[in-house]
Amino acid sequence: MSENTGHRDRILKAVQAALGARGDEPGRRGIVRARLERSPHGLIPARGRQPATELVAQFSAMMAAQGVTVQTVARAKALPQAIAEQLAEFNLPARLRHGEEPLFASLPWDKTLIERDLGPADPADAVSLSRAMAGAAESGTLFLASGRENPSTLNFLPETHLVALLADDLVGSYEEAWDALRAKYGRGVMPRTVNLVSGSSATADIEQMMIRGAHGPRRLAVFIIQKK
Repeated sequence: MSENTGHRDRILKAVQAALGARGDEPGRRGIVRARLERSPHGLIPARGRQPATELVAQFSAMMAAQGVTVQTVARAKALPQAIAEQLAEFNLPARLRHGEEPLFASLPWDKTLIERDLGPADPADAVSLSRAMAGAAESGTLFLASGRENPSTLNFLPETHLVALLADDLVGSYEEAWDALRAKYGRGVMPRTVNLVSGSSATADIEQMMIRGAHGPRRLAVFIIQKK
């Protein structure tokens, strides 16, 4: 047992003693079991309870406030051209990497000059493309599930991260986004990792100066697809 583990155990035992709890009471176990089964919602702020017609505007405003480039695309087949134009605006080469996402595989990339690499990100990759499984409008947050379709390395290694989000996958609150993920994967088989992203990587730890790209991409662009 490590020294840190020993300290943790002593602290937990002290808390249990103060509460007069053993930790194996049937009532306590029942409460925990019921909560896990029902996944009750917490208090949802007003901005997370917007009507469906307002979700895109709310999400876009929250993302833009974090310095994120957001644009809507009428249909999925228009995504490659929108990405090509965005890369040109960023003055970046027409090359990116994405996973085995079925949505991307079906798109007309041949109508652009974009070169694509498949699989997990490589340190040399400048641009990555992911699909968000959900988006929460209350804070402008993307839910990115790990897997072969969208490897988590795409979220962190390249300096520029592009994310596609179907408008149908946009919800008001975090709770609804988690509900959507549970519905897609099923209980007990959730993805290994779910990354929540609300903007590009940034820190102001050093002299309170905002530095982007400190722990991940320094540029994030989101494409909201109105119709698949």
